[in-house]
Amino acid sequence: MSQSRALQQHITHLTEIRSILHSLKNMAFMDMHKLIRLRQAQSLVVQHIETVAADFLQFYPGLPELDMSTPLIMIIIGSERGFCGNFNESLIEQLTQAEPDSVIAVGSRLCVRLQNTNLAFTELSGANSSEEISQVLSSVSDAISQLHNQYALFNLSVLFHQDEHLNITLKALLPPLKGIKQSSEYKNEPLLNLQPSQFLLELVDQSIFSSLQNVLYTSLAAENNQRLQHLDNAVRHLDETTEKLHKKSQIYRQEEITEEIEVILLNAENIAIE
Repeated sequence: MSQSRALQQHITHLTEIRSILHSLKNMAFMDMHKLIRLRQAQSLVVQHIETVAADFLQFYPGLPELDMSTPLIMIIIGSERGFCGNFNESLIEQLTQAEPDSVIAVGSRLCVRLQNTNLAFTELSGANSSEEISQVLSSVSDAISQLHNQYALFNLSVLFHQDEHLNITLKALLPPLKGIKQSSEYKNEPLLNLQPSQFLLELVDQSIFSSLQNVLYTSLAAENNQRLQHLDNAVRHLDETTEKLHKKSQIYRQEEITEEIEVILLNAENIAIE
């Protein structure tokens, strides 16, 4: 096979790969913008719960603070898919510094890398798209519930990427409603249909559930943004490589044509001599 033809076949393969990467880039772009809208809406839900909690805590005592010696459970939100650089490695670096007693790891790619550490962890699948967030949230909730069989009380935090710049955030979930300041806006005690203790427990459940959902939206948006950047760089690199190969193929083809012309002329000279 001639060099120019071999290069053309290589160019065809690169073009097919480029088409696949471009499709993946478009999917990441669309899902990222969908996640931004969902995260904005979910953030409003979390803010509303915090406002309700602040009003409630103004008139009723909150939950007691947990002792620092209480076991620390950490949820770490990594990636389910690849093409996102050091998204998982940077999380693991922060996780090892925290030295938690137990870990709930979300994301298959993250779990593969955690196997190279000495940390014990519960492995959960992550979300490939925004539509799978509810399923992941259910799995995480089940894993937290199972921890109550092992620990009577525990501190619970979640480690995740906060934005497209891969800034890592450690958010406390238990003790619940931590850091919420009591409101001074309302002077009248709220009217409750439940006992204050029951209301507080349900408020805590809603707070943890909504916060986790917001974290999952935030993390997946950051993951897709990172994937979008990597795929965009890959597509650009393939375009540059393909352009170089096209030029190289043209040079080889010109050389082959020149050789063919020389052979034809040589044969013509031999025929004329005969």
